[in-house]
Amino acid sequence: MSGLTISQKIIKNHLMSGSMQPGEEIGLRIDQTLTQDSTGTMAYLQFEALGLERVKTELSVAYVDHNMLQAGFENADDHKYLQTVAARHGIRFSRPGNGVCHQVHIERFAVPGKTLLGSDSHTPTAGGLGMLAIGAGGLDVAVAMGGGPYYITMPKMVQVWLEGALQPWVTAKDVILEVLRRLTVKGGVGKIIEYGGPGVKTLTVPQRATITNMGAELGATTSIFPADETSRIFMQAQDREADFTPIAADPDAVYDEKVVIDLNRLQPLVAYPHSPDNVHTVEKAQNEQIKVDQVTIGSCTNSSYTDMMTVAAILKGKTVAPDVSLVIGPGSKQVLSMIAANGALADMIMAGARILEAGCGPCIGMGQSPKTDAVSLRTINRNFYGRSGTKSAKVFLVSPEVAAVSALTGYLTDPRSLGMDPPAVTLPAEFTVSDNMIILPPEDGRTVDVVRGPNIKPFPLNHALPEQVSGSVLIKVEDNITTDHIMPSNAKLLPFRSNIPYLADFCLTPCDPEFPARAKAHGGGMIVAGQNYGQGSSREHAALAPLQLGVKAVLALSFARIHEANLINNGILPLTFIDPADYETLQLEDELLIDHAVDQVTAAADGQPVRVSVQNTGKIIPCRLTISDRQRDMLLSGGLLNLTRAGHLARA
Repeated sequence: MSGLTISQKIIKNHLMSGSMQPGEEIGLRIDQTLTQDSTGTMAYLQFEALGLERVKTELSVAYVDHNMLQAGFENADDHKYLQTVAARHGIRFSRPGNGVCHQVHIERFAVPGKTLLGSDSHTPTAGGLGMLAIGAGGLDVAVAMGGGPYYITMPKMVQVWLEGALQPWVTAKDVILEVLRRLTVKGGVGKIIEYGGPGVKTLTVPQRATITNMGAELGATTSIFPADETSRIFMQAQDREADFTPIAADPDAVYDEKVVIDLNRLQPLVAYPHSPDNVHTVEKAQNEQIKVDQVTIGSCTNSSYTDMMTVAAILKGKTVAPDVSLVIGPGSKQVLSMIAANGALADMIMAGARILEAGCGPCIGMGQSPKTDAVSLRTINRNFYGRSGTKSAKVFLVSPEVAAVSALTGYLTDPRSLGMDPPAVTLPAEFTVSDNMIILPPEDGRTVDVVRGPNIKPFPLNHALPEQVSGSVLIKVEDNITTDHIMPSNAKLLPFRSNIPYLADFCLTPCDPEFPARAKAHGGGMIVAGQNYGQGSSREHAALAPLQLGVKAVLALSFARIHEANLINNGILPLTFIDPADYETLQLEDELLIDHAVDQVTAAADGQPVRVSVQNTGKIIPCRLTISDRQRDMLLSGGLLNLTRAGHLARA
C-alpha cells in the first residue's frame, strides 16, 4: 500500500463519512471556521435559523475586514450584529481594524494538521502553515459550526515540485502566477495542490501563504505546504509554538499529477487584464511601456510584515511618480503596529503613499477605484472585469516589489532593469503579539441580546422540488462568468450583503442590465452559461440573489466548485450539458421544462441524465446532474437549510 499525501493524512484523521476514493463524496469534521463581514452576516443568520445555541467547533472566528467604509448606517449595523451574534453563540470576534481575516488567522490561529472551513474563497491561505483550509458557502460554514460534517467530493492530488531557489527580485507571487499560467483558472477544479521538493525549504511561511492564497484562482479545493522547521520557527515567533505539529507527505505518496517548477529559472511575472491566468513576463510588459496610473499594495495575498518591509525599503528616500496614486494597506494590526514602531511606515508616507486601514479595501472594490481608463497595478489575487469599481480600468496583478518600483518610475517596470539590489528583509525573531482587538465570547451567551439593524432582511428560502420545473431562458452568458458578474461586489453594494431583496436588483447586471427586470417579469426561470460558471468568490449571494428572482436551474458547460455547491445548498438545479453543442442551440426566452422533476432528480443520483424539454422547438436536451444521495435529498427538500431543519442531516 502506497503512502499518503499531506492532504490525505488530514482527511483520514477527520473523515466522518465516505471513502477516500477520488470522485466519492466524503464528510469531514471541521476543527475551525472563519467568516468575514461580507459573507458572515448571512452565515450567522443561517446558523440562527438552525436553532443551535452554541458552536461545536474547536474555534470559530468572525472577522470584520470587507465592509469598512461606513458611508451610511448599514455597515456599522452589520458589525454590531456580528459582534453580538458571536458573543451569543461562542464565537471570537475580530474587530474592525484588527486586519484581513486570512492574514490574522495565519498569524494567530492556524494549526498544522487541522481543518478550517471559511466563508471566503481565499481561506486556503492557511494552507501555507500546513492546514487543510477550504473556502465554502456561508450555509456550509453554518452547518460546520453546528458540528455537522462538511461534504466534498474527494479531490485528486496534484504535486507542485519546487526545485532551486528564487533569484533576486523574483517572488512567491511569481511562483503562483507561473502555476496559473500553466494550469489556468479552471485547472485546479476537483483537485488539491500540494507543494513539495527542495525548493519548499527556501520559502518562508508568508511566501507560502501568498502561494496558497492565490491557489483559489486555480479553482482548486485547496492548496497546502508541509509543516516543517520553517513553520515551527514562524509559530514560535508568534508565541504559538505549542500549536506546532510537523506534517509532510510520505516518501511513497502517489499523486494524480505532478508539475515541476525550477525556482532558479523563474522571472518576475504579471497577470494582464482581465484574468489571473493571463500571465506574461514583466520584461515583456516593460518593453510595451505601459504607463501606470495607480498602484495598490496589500490584500490577503501580499500584506504580510515582510511584504510591507520590502516595499518600505524600496520607497525609502524616494518619491512616487507624479502621475501615480500609491495606496498601501497593511494586512493586520500586528503588521501595521510593527512597521509604525520601526519607522518603515514613515518611509512609505514620506515617499507619497496613502495608507489604508488594515482591511481588504481596494481588492474587494471597497474604495480606491481608479480613474477612467486607468492602468492599476495591484498585488491582489483577482483582476476580474469591473472588480476595481471602474469598468474601464485595466488591472494588472504583480508582486509588491514590481508594484513599488513601478510606482516610482510611473511605468510597469522590471526591477532587474534598474541595476538595484533587492532589499534584504527577514522575519523577526519575535512578532509583536497583542490580541486585544479579538473579543472572546462569554462562557454563557444566552443573556446576550443580538442586535439587528433595519438593513438586515430575511433571506430567501426555497420550497420542496415540484413535479414540474419550468421557465424561460432569462440570460445566456459565456465562459468564466465570475461571482462578481453574478452578484457584483463594490462599495455601493457591499453594505447590503444582509439585504438580499435589494441586492437581487443588481444580479448579473454586468452581463445584462435588464436581467433582474426580465426575471421578475417572467416569474423566474433558468440561466444558460458556458464553462467554469461561478468562478471566484465563495459568496453565497451569487446563489441567493438568483433564488430571490425565482431562478430554478442553471444549465452550464461546467461549474466552479463552490458556486455549484451553493446552488445545490439553496435548491437550485446545476445542470451540465452532456453535448456541448446544446449550449449553442439555446436562445434567450426559450421555454424549458423538466417534467417529472422529482423522479428525474432522484434518478440523477444514480447517474441518469436529466431531460430538459425545449417547449418552443420540441428538442430534448439531456443534462448531467452530478449529485450524491445527500445532495439529492437537499434538492428534493428545497435546499440544505430545509433538510437540516427537518432533522435529516446527521450531526448538524
